[in-house]
Amino acid sequence: MIEVVGLTKVFGVGSPNPTTVLDEVEFTVDSGEIFAVVGPSGAGKSTLARCLNLLERPTSGKVVVNGEDLTALGTSGLRDARRRIGTVFQSASLLSRRTAAQNVALPLEYLGATKASTRSRVADLLDLVGLADKANLYPHQLSGGQRQRVGIARALALKPSVLLSDEATSGLDPAATDTFLRLLTEVRDELGLAVVFITHEMDTIVRVADTVGRLDHGRIVEHGRLEELVLDPDSVLGRALRPRGPSASATGDQTAVNVVYNSTTVPADWLTRLGGSLGIPISVLGANVQTIDGTAFGDLTVSVPAGHASAFVGAASELGLAARVGEAPEPDTDPVGGLEHRADGDALEKKKAEVAA
Repeated sequence: MIEVVGLTKVFGVGSPNPTTVLDEVEFTVDSGEIFAVVGPSGAGKSTLARCLNLLERPTSGKVVVNGEDLTALGTSGLRDARRRIGTVFQSASLLSRRTAAQNVALPLEYLGATKASTRSRVADLLDLVGLADKANLYPHQLSGGQRQRVGIARALALKPSVLLSDEATSGLDPAATDTFLRLLTEVRDELGLAVVFITHEMDTIVRVADTVGRLDHGRIVEHGRLEELVLDPDSVLGRALRPRGPSASATGDQTAVNVVYNSTTVPADWLTRLGGSLGIPISVLGANVQTIDGTAFGDLTVSVPAGHASAFVGAASELGLAARVGEAPEPDTDPVGGLEHRADGDALEKKKAEVAA
């Protein structure tokens, strides 16, 4: 379990123009839970990752793992405490001159584990991530997805209770991403890990997360269970996470109506029910609907006979659906404000460089 309390990071403390990158960030991730953090460029995601594994000391606040405040520890105590948080980075960051097995063994060697125990642990971990037959290959002989799996194995070497995935799927092809996400959920389930999954890829969140937080200007501005967010019509994050059906147009004497799942109680046969109760034919023009633990979410566009659209909208709302006349709006290409804040992110990096200099 990891608990983050009032986490704040300010660059340039004592300078005329300090920059607050993280501002009172708070969340809790229980054992066996995957918490996804999403946000625009410059929101503070990278700094959050470095503060969680204590590669960057926060200005104030706490990072508590299994009841122990890691931010209160001295240098030697912190070195030991870091073992409780395994990290998988955007790039697997493997040493090119070490084999897959030797890369996984690296944390154990630093710890001073015996050669026999290291060999046994490495063999178990490579088997866990499905790379037992790649143990003696070097990073350049592995695919991007395989390198990330080696990265997971290395992150688990010291038996952490928390796993931090920092943009680990960026740059992976779809097949490698699928494999990584499946493996992430498998190790979460098998080892009971608390997982913090930092990403900008909305589709990966839907596939693995239990809870989601939206980071903006250094603050968690939205936080909730995934299934609750995608069904909340007022949630900015929920709208970004919901899949969008293809745009389609009604023809002739038909009217297009956009329908969004808005409740956990929507019956599976709602189209048949509405058609029967209203006595009208209903055709699906386009749809993109997914499920989370049996709960459907997403949207679709249907066509109904002209003159029946208002009745359809009213009947749909009684079944837990939000409907409005007209085709589905164009998908928001930047649903969490990334383009809006990208300039802020660039300015922040420049500011940090100035402070470092």
